[in-house]
Amino acid sequence: MNLALLHDEDLVAADRALIRGRRLQHLQSVLKSAIGDRVPVGRINGPMGTGEIVRLDDDEAELQLTLDQPAPPPLPLTLVLAMPRPKMFRRIIQTCAALGVKDIWLINSYKVEKSFWQTPWLSEPHLRENLTLGLEQARDTAMPQVHVRKLFKPFVEDELPGLLEGKQGLVAHPGTATPCPTHLPGPALLCVGPEGGFTPYEVGKLEEAGCQGVHLGPRILRVETAVPVLISRLFDLCT
Repeated sequence: MNLALLHDEDLVAADRALIRGRRLQHLQSVLKSAIGDRVPVGRINGPMGTGEIVRLDDDEAELQLTLDQPAPPPLPLTLVLAMPRPKMFRRIIQTCAALGVKDIWLINSYKVEKSFWQTPWLSEPHLRENLTLGLEQARDTAMPQVHVRKLFKPFVEDELPGLLEGKQGLVAHPGTATPCPTHLPGPALLCVGPEGGFTPYEVGKLEEAGCQGVHLGPRILRVETAVPVLISRLFDLCT
């Protein structure tokens, strides 16, 4: 935890907050914090700064807040992701949040098993928990939005064209003719398929909507590897 994210319910005054649970345990067990120490904090969807510990006990820590820094800029990226396997879903969501992706669309695909949609990680509390972990890792406060669409064709035909307005549309798919571009100068929409990739029909529908097929070379990567590799190629993450 490189940043303690503060919720509205954590605030007891405009410049005071109480933290408990996981964040308190991190202060005590990992940071070995004491009264008077300053720790990085940020308000969800708000500014960042520091919190001086003015009270610390077994149940909670009280922080005096100085929130005077903006959150890092978001990536100008809309990510359309075929629902991953539940065992890797948490890692992918955390990684996307850490990289600055703020607009995530989870869609169906022929190779997405129906059972994937039953995972408890899709519930609002679990989504928020994993997005929070990604934000805390990267020292960011802007909470990503996650949209779930369980029908492929209606999404591609009815919603995708609108999402593509003003953006460069890409669909990552092995075997296409064009390498994934680098250092994009503007907004983009990136579609990433499931393990095994989109079907030819699905790639065709995505291309009809305005996406260009691109590849990462001859190696076939797992989704949890391909997503950060693609994003890091498209945008300069360290600027």
